[in-house]
Amino acid sequence: MRFTLFFAAGVAGALAAGWLLFPRALYQAETQPLQFNHKMHKDKAGTECSGCHELLPDGQFAGIPKLESCAMCHAEPQGSTQTEKQLVENYVKPQREIPWKVYLRQPANVRFSHAVHTRQGGLKCEQCHGGHGDSERIEPFYRNRISGESRNVWGPRMVRAGLRPGEAMKMGDCESCHAGHNVLAGCLGCHQ
Repeated sequence: MRFTLFFAAGVAGALAAGWLLFPRALYQAETQPLQFNHKMHKDKAGTECSGCHELLPDGQFAGIPKLESCAMCHAEPQGSTQTEKQLVENYVKPQREIPWKVYLRQPANVRFSHAVHTRQGGLKCEQCHGGHGDSERIEPFYRNRISGESRNVWGPRMVRAGLRPGEAMKMGDCESCHAGHNVLAGCLGCHQ
């Protein structure tokens, strides 16, 4: 009986360490170069997601906005915040691109077309990216110390059950969405 209690306590301790402590040790928090208020840009400036995160004429996603997109409105500070001053002084005036860390960068063997999903499939940005466009602050970038990948690809917790849209971008998340929309892509539809 005593052995069983020690064994059960050992298993419980190992599970707790694996599920609670390991993720904290696995990911390193890094701050983005600037804070960004998506909600303010959406509400006050009337900017849509595609206004900054545009698709190129050939349908490819242009990615994180280039500095020239920001500089069109921010040649001089538009407000009195420290972030606004940093944007203009550190990036716009010296014409230096902002080194944003990308939360949902996919591995090199994944081929993903935003145009197919938004233009042809009619999906809204929020269906994959959740409420990110309504955020007033951007969260830290959590880098996996082993792979270098963002935690956002896996999701915010080790147990992936119950994740909301925009919380993860693993293959199973894509497969679930495809199954829910009755769309078959096959392996070569998404992988090179």
